[in-house]
Amino acid sequence: MGVQEKSESQKSEHGEMNSSPLGRLGGAVAIQGYEGSFHQEAARQFFGKDVEVIPCATFREVVKIGTSKKESDGAVMAIENSIAGSILPNYNLLQKSNLVIVGEVYLHIKQNLLVNKGVKLEDIKEVHSHTMALQQCYDYLDKHKWKLVETEDTALSAKHIHQHKSKHIAAIASKLAAELYGLNVIAPGIQTMKNNYTRFLILQREQNGSIEHANKASVNFVTDHSKGSLARVLGQIADGGINLSKLQSFPIPGTDFKYSFHADMEFETIEQFQKVIEAIKPSTVELKIYGVYKNGKKNTN
Repeated sequence: MGVQEKSESQKSEHGEMNSSPLGRLGGAVAIQGYEGSFHQEAARQFFGKDVEVIPCATFREVVKIGTSKKESDGAVMAIENSIAGSILPNYNLLQKSNLVIVGEVYLHIKQNLLVNKGVKLEDIKEVHSHTMALQQCYDYLDKHKWKLVETEDTALSAKHIHQHKSKHIAAIASKLAAELYGLNVIAPGIQTMKNNYTRFLILQREQNGSIEHANKASVNFVTDHSKGSLARVLGQIADGGINLSKLQSFPIPGTDFKYSFHADMEFETIEQFQKVIEAIKPSTVELKIYGVYKNGKKNTN
């Protein structure tokens, strides 16, 4: 779904992928995957095409570097996909971190067949990409007799066919990867499911002031586990006129099947949200607001 990519082995402390010296600020954000990944596309969609990214091998590293003031100004992290659902380990990473959600991006995931300049469709013998990307494109790939080779990252596959000047190997990756590595998009949008979106969170160490036109918040809460406590909380949210766009439960480690709940709330005014938070406090034993931000819009391009 464009959310489970991993990078090649890293040579320095944070990897060969990081072309910028660590500790250099000025708009650098941590992302998961290689340059040309969908995470970088999401970062560009939110910050603009000139944003500097710090590629990381794992989501855990994304949060670690995103938390470090010396290494970055924040992070971009995938949190759910319209086909695969929630990325549960990333919710746990968010819960354990002190990062704040300041925005979100809904990225339309489009898989493209990339080749070096001059390579034609009939020249292709192999197609390389991450296993998830290959699976997303089986309907298209089944029409050809190509050998499918699984790799650890879509963008890395694109980089390798560029580096090796491959004449018989294609890669499945983003349009951004094609642009960065000078490849041709010989077949665009080859994914089977055309309506495929990944939601990315924009994370920073702190929220400086209120966000203009904020109309969404992410909250984690634990009820007192008395009879009907969750129903009371949900009723108070509804009574407050707030749309509960997501509710995700998580088992609390070390307890006998007790759960915490992640809730995404959409509202018209910040006062409306604050009133509901005050109303549900008596029915909760823990309540953490991950961030108040502006609802992201789906880009169909």
